[in-house]
Amino acid sequence: MIHVGTSGWQYDDWRGRFYPASLPARAWLDHFATCFETVEVNNSFYRLPPRTTFERWNEQTPEGFVMAVKASR
Repeated sequence: MIHVGTSGWQYDDWRGRFYPASLPARAWLDHFATCFETVEVNNSFYRLPPRTTFERWNEQTPEGFVMAVKASR
């Protein structure tokens, strides 16, 4: 199986191009997950997010959505 996604989803340059201009950044992952089925989590390379962050991301994405977590340096 091949999953199509991107490296990250929080890019200000995507506002108005991929994300509707009026969409708040906190809703970007929800929108992203309607178009892609996977994403690479980049911030984990520098600092592993707390468990609550992963739980929130899980709630914001549909069943089967895949997150690839970049290993910490």
